[in-house]
Amino acid sequence: MFQPEPILQSHLIDPPWTLPNGLRLPGTSPIGAADWWRVDDVYEQQMRLRDTLVQARPDSVHALKFSAVAAAQEALEIFLNELQLNKSFHVTPTHVTRPDNIKVAIDTAQPLKTLGRLFQEDFCILEKQGDEHVLTAAILCFPASWSLGEKFGKPLSGIHAPVDEYDENVTKRVQRLFNAIRVGQPIIRANCLPYHDFALYQPRRENERRIRPDGAADYTRVERQCLFRLPDSKAVVFSIHTSVVRTSQMSVFERKALSEYLSK
Repeated sequence: MFQPEPILQSHLIDPPWTLPNGLRLPGTSPIGAADWWRVDDVYEQQMRLRDTLVQARPDSVHALKFSAVAAAQEALEIFLNELQLNKSFHVTPTHVTRPDNIKVAIDTAQPLKTLGRLFQEDFCILEKQGDEHVLTAAILCFPASWSLGEKFGKPLSGIHAPVDEYDENVTKRVQRLFNAIRVGQPIIRANCLPYHDFALYQPRRENERRIRPDGAADYTRVERQCLFRLPDSKAVVFSIHTSVVRTSQMSVFERKALSEYLSK
């Protein structure tokens, strides 16, 4: 088992009920240009797990089409420049020393694997092909009940096909949203998922859909998702920061907000 013990934040990171428009699909709102990533109180534990997954399950957590190599390398360069502005990281031309004192080699031939060992975020890269954006690259260590291998190479409509709320109207709205993303103007959304299992790495294929817990779930999981366009390749990066807490330890207000969110 990759994660024998829970890795739990002290609080959920930006649950949807705290975001403007967060309670209706697609639930997006603008954020600051440098506000798309977080280093939270379980950075060390999450990164240890990410290191393990990148090494032990590379074909499950990483995928990169040749057409997306330039975009992935562009993302690596931009994100490394951002790390240099954070005093918790020490960046040299060849290595990055993380806040947990682990040194990670900068491998431009494996740009997403490098990023996956530096940030708590997972990263998906989507490129416009025809009328839709297609998933052409990803580092996905913490999938919430979906499989990278099954979704890789699919357009947005194919990726979200099993989602009940993702009808034709939402499909068109989301594609218009992707078309409208501007360089330097990222947007944020979030979802919230009840789980009885604390594991962060939860890949599932479409025919293995997760059974939702009856009643209150043991754990509540939030994905803080940000989207931004790369300036040169024009690809869209979709980042996912995952936080998990025990539902029983949420405040009365949070549990009420969670109940209202899940009932929609």
